[in-house]
Amino acid sequence: MPRFRRHRRQPGDATSADEHLVALAQQGDREAFGALYDRYLGRVYVYCYRLLGDREAAEDANAAVFMRALGALSTYRVGSFRSWLFAIAHNVVTDELRRRRPTEPLSVAMTMVDAGPSPDEVVSVRADHAEVMAILPQLSDDQRQVIALRLSGLSAVEIGEALGKPRNAIDGIHHRALLRLRSLVATGDAATTKGRG
Repeated sequence: MPRFRRHRRQPGDATSADEHLVALAQQGDREAFGALYDRYLGRVYVYCYRLLGDREAAEDANAAVFMRALGALSTYRVGSFRSWLFAIAHNVVTDELRRRRPTEPLSVAMTMVDAGPSPDEVVSVRADHAEVMAILPQLSDDQRQVIALRLSGLSAVEIGEALGKPRNAIDGIHHRALLRLRSLVATGDAATTKGRG
């Protein structure tokens, strides 16, 4: 990934500053894209890591996000750069998860054994950040995406833009995800329950 020099911060809120930097970057100002890169590199990495669960995979995905963003910058239209960037991140992560998914014939499912821990082996779950991260995989794909984007600092509107869903759908998914997380934490079923909700 090429390194970019920092660009002077523009006055105003982050959205207008982003739009100003995007406009400069679209005109060929590499420093402007570098400033956007610096601003969002950590947030995009954390989002990728939350969903992929592996440092190396998250680094690769992070690099792919910014390479795609740089390549598609000419197609960006004024709106929310952050939503646009996280939509790219969502697509990169989805592609990686799809690539990882094993492809076995349906007949193999009949002979599979649940390798998860038995109910006797489950320990009570405390509601701190590390515990929430550990139970994220237990949520449905939509719920996991919304929670990961929310933890990355996106608003419900931005999450809707990133995932291509209306705001009310995002609110509903977020609400169900929070109820599911509370249920898993309260019952101590976090280690035994798989992605229902």
